[in-house]
Amino acid sequence: MKTFLTKLSDMDRRDFLAYSAKAFLGVGLMPSVIRNTAFAADLPLSRPTAKNVIYLYMAGGMSHLDTFDLKQGTEFQGATRSIKTNVPGVRMSGYLPKLAQQMDKLAVINSMFSNQGAHEEGRYFMHSSYTKRGTIQHPGIGSWLVKFDGNRNPNLPGVVHIGSPNPGGSNGFLEQRYAPLVVGNPEAGLQNSARRSSMSEEEFQDMVSLTNAFDAEFHGRYKQQKKVDAYSEMYDDALKLMRSRDLVAFEIDKEPKSLRDSYGANPFGQGCLLARRLVEHDVRFVEVTLGNWDTHTNNFERVEENAAILDSAMATLLADLEVRGMLEETMVVLATEFGRTPKINENDGRDHSPTAFSCVLAGGGIRGGQLYGKTDTSGKNVVENRVNVPDFNATIAYALGIPTEKTVYSPTGRPFRVADKGRPVLDLFA
Repeated sequence: MKTFLTKLSDMDRRDFLAYSAKAFLGVGLMPSVIRNTAFAADLPLSRPTAKNVIYLYMAGGMSHLDTFDLKQGTEFQGATRSIKTNVPGVRMSGYLPKLAQQMDKLAVINSMFSNQGAHEEGRYFMHSSYTKRGTIQHPGIGSWLVKFDGNRNPNLPGVVHIGSPNPGGSNGFLEQRYAPLVVGNPEAGLQNSARRSSMSEEEFQDMVSLTNAFDAEFHGRYKQQKKVDAYSEMYDDALKLMRSRDLVAFEIDKEPKSLRDSYGANPFGQGCLLARRLVEHDVRFVEVTLGNWDTHTNNFERVEENAAILDSAMATLLADLEVRGMLEETMVVLATEFGRTPKINENDGRDHSPTAFSCVLAGGGIRGGQLYGKTDTSGKNVVENRVNVPDFNATIAYALGIPTEKTVYSPTGRPFRVADKGRPVLDLFA
């Protein structure tokens, strides 16, 4: 055995030891221990602190030039003006006054780069680190997290998406148990999760038993089929959730009105509040989508409107997590598929520009109060510390302790990794 182990690579030895421990000794904790030590040892940094993620997605391509990477005093700036933040020497858009007072918690990456300039392709790339292909679907970070590190609450889904039926990050080729639950309206609770008032518990149990009896022959015949097993698991999970006290996590009306108002009386603000409640109940990854950032026309008007929604929601979320002692273990991500052009078009708008844009990280071990990377004087191209999309996702994965170098094989035998060839940006961490 000793001779066999010495012939393996470091990563193969870790995998062998982890899975041998689990298989022979029943040690379910072993992969998590190795995740936080052996895998992380490849990267010279103290152990990451993130356990969960709240991922705020700005669908449509948020203008970096009017939010986090202003070019004040140039012909490219237009009507947007900058303001001071609570970090000396760092300025931010005047459309984000509340976030400006939370700058000490933020790591603003102004050197993002993508090679995808169309919405669907850019959104897919941002969520998966892979370009869109017709032959396979790639998992998003949330599904990878639950795949590698498990679900901490057996009664709730590990991944929840709020506000969009097509957010971009699915379970891909991973099993159905890693798929996100999509919540359209954060104020409506979890729809269709309660037994009808006209039906007694006894009647409900009779229906479940009858359904199982009808399905028994089919499941017995096809019990080796993964898709059949996935359907059975999904059905069982739904019944378990219906009976769980954890459904209260979806009831944001239990929060004080003053706090709800602070998040913002809109779907995105209330979605951020729901995200905090879900993470409190050990949901691992919650994505909240804010759309309408595709500002080909009336850029400055529309950015101002959208930024006001973002500003209240994200600033309140950060403060709320901090006061509850949850910020160090919760990484808050602000992301978008690409930026906008420096040139202001004839419709007072900005067009797609993937060669430079901004994303933001906070919590989860991130060192706040920093600007990372630079663009040129126009904001069109990155000139310092370029961060490719896979690097950004590798940074999130690293913060969560996900092994970014580990290869997972799709059902067709093709090898994939969490963030493709991306490498985490270590300078962002404390």
